[in-house]
Amino acid sequence: MFNHDSFSAFSDCNSDRSAEFPTPSSENSDELIRQLVLKLVSCSIEEQKQATMEIRLLAKNKQENRPKIAKAGAIQPLISLLPSSDLQLQEYVVTAILNLSLCDENKELIASHGAVKALVAPLERGTATAKENAACALVRLSHNREEEKVAIGRAGAIPHLVKLLEGGGLRGKKDAATALYALCSAKENKVRAVRAGIMRGLVELMADLGSSMVDKAVYVVSVVVGVAEARAALVEEGGIPVLVEIVEVGTQRQKDIAAGVLLQICEESVVYRTMVSREGAIPPLVALSQSNSNRAKQKAQKLIQLLPQPRSANGAAPTSEMPPIQH
Repeated sequence: MFNHDSFSAFSDCNSDRSAEFPTPSSENSDELIRQLVLKLVSCSIEEQKQATMEIRLLAKNKQENRPKIAKAGAIQPLISLLPSSDLQLQEYVVTAILNLSLCDENKELIASHGAVKALVAPLERGTATAKENAACALVRLSHNREEEKVAIGRAGAIPHLVKLLEGGGLRGKKDAATALYALCSAKENKVRAVRAGIMRGLVELMADLGSSMVDKAVYVVSVVVGVAEARAALVEEGGIPVLVEIVEVGTQRQKDIAAGVLLQICEESVVYRTMVSREGAIPPLVALSQSNSNRAKQKAQKLIQLLPQPRSANGAAPTSEMPPIQH
């Protein structure tokens, strides 16, 4: 899902980050878990809330509890509570499912009980925390499972993740970016993301060079631009000057990814090459071609070869002072 370079840019989605409740006693945890599962099907919302909160914390704090909770039959009743109109209960349920999904042997069980479709409800209309944890749960359930990524897209999650990316708080934006980066390895999800308007938000995030979202936004762009519709949307939303600026003044990692995106959009379009050249891309690309990163060097050199040279005042096209391409 994430390569070594991209991993540090995104949410780890390892568990909820709450510490507001005391941890339930772990003495005789098997009996406690059995009682809590029974309370999940109670007619009392308050009992359901209490049981869900305790299951959430048991699953968060002790990894050996995660398979125990699943084997005790908690998955199906938890998923049936996801559409709840009680937003606090829904938040506890989403977070319990996230924590249970950290156990690999639980993932298939959770998915087979319809969690993917059910998690769209909190993603659409849950609390801020429920939305964030729903995004992380989808990341966990789809990890190394391409069929689940497709199922998540078909369940309608992508537009809500795009909305969270645009309008969420910092953690919400980070979790949405993490989910979109993971899910958009599936081609049909790239198209869904573009049609949901993802490029507008990504260009805005990339343009805010002082924020912690630049790396994440450029990484997501680098995945989505694999389809022509995304490349057109990126250009339409003003992405070219933003990417050129990143190549000029971004961090080394940002320069590397941005150069890769520019290379993708220029490889098949003479029009886009001209636009990139007119934005003054060649000088920062020449500088990047002389950097210490071999990967960045190669991208920059390929781009310089592709781009038309800007005309000088006397009408001649100057030659770039560029070292030969290294293989």
